Amino acid sequence: MKFCISAAILLLVPALIIGQGSPCSIDASIRSIVSEYNKNIRFDCVSVNERGSYSSCSSGYIAASCSCGMACGSWDIQGSNKCHCQCRNMDWTTAVCCRITS
Repeated sequence: MKFCISAAILLLVPALIIGQGSPCSIDASIRSIVSEYNKNIRFDCVSVNERGSYSSCSSGYIAASCSCGMACGSWDIQGSNKCHCQCRNMDWTTAVCCRITS
């Protein structure tokens, strides 16, 4: 227990001290540019539901997340645009497909 408390103090105190510095002017300039650029970026996302173990996104979209029927929590994204539910005998698979627009 003493080791855990000591480790927490050794890790947290320097982080708190370092984190109190003010951002430099270059950092503020970069934040301003990124903030202005982000105003023109939009995410366009749609859900694609298909029967079975696979669901594919339309051209131009990438799979951001998947959802599986039958309480299956095991899935993976194949080739950046296809959701695959890994459980047997899946009744449906949904892919959340997104693209960046400006």
